[in-house]
Amino acid sequence: MRLQRLPLVGDLFRRHPYPVFPSNVEYGDIVRGLPLPDASCAGVYCSHVLEHLSLSDFRLALRNSHRLLIKGGIFRFVMPDLEYHVGSYMFQEDPSACITFMERTALGKITRDRRVRGLLREWIGNSRHLWMWDFKGVASELHKEGFRNIRRAHFGDSADWRFFDVEEAGQWEDSLGVECVV
Repeated sequence: MRLQRLPLVGDLFRRHPYPVFPSNVEYGDIVRGLPLPDASCAGVYCSHVLEHLSLSDFRLALRNSHRLLIKGGIFRFVMPDLEYHVGSYMFQEDPSACITFMERTALGKITRDRRVRGLLREWIGNSRHLWMWDFKGVASELHKEGFRNIRRAHFGDSADWRFFDVEEAGQWEDSLGVECVV
């Protein structure tokens, strides 16, 4: 998103395979902490963000999300489902199943773009997955941080209608959705 907004080079990052971010989307860093007061949000939502964090950064992101939420506030997120992907891989007879697994989980790299654009993307971007989760593991981390009523979520099933504005069905395919409260 930050690259898309740069003068001159931004157009390079508004084409496939990059997602195009709407103009009303703002950049924030949940690991460093968003510039918002404690207990000031009724909801926090992230789609395919947390898997791009190291374990220690993931834990900071949970802590910062918890800090932002009011009592009864909802934390809702979607990420790749490690259990689903491992299960799909385990029963494949196809000799290229490991390649498919690595591609679908974004844990591997088929090629490395050594051009300036590729080097910039590696340096500034964060497209690789650093940590994958299943429901048991992520629920344990949420519980340790003080979240409660932790449940598997599905596209469009939140009682809070505000999440409908940001959810996209395609982001939930083969993914793990979770909703919990403070």
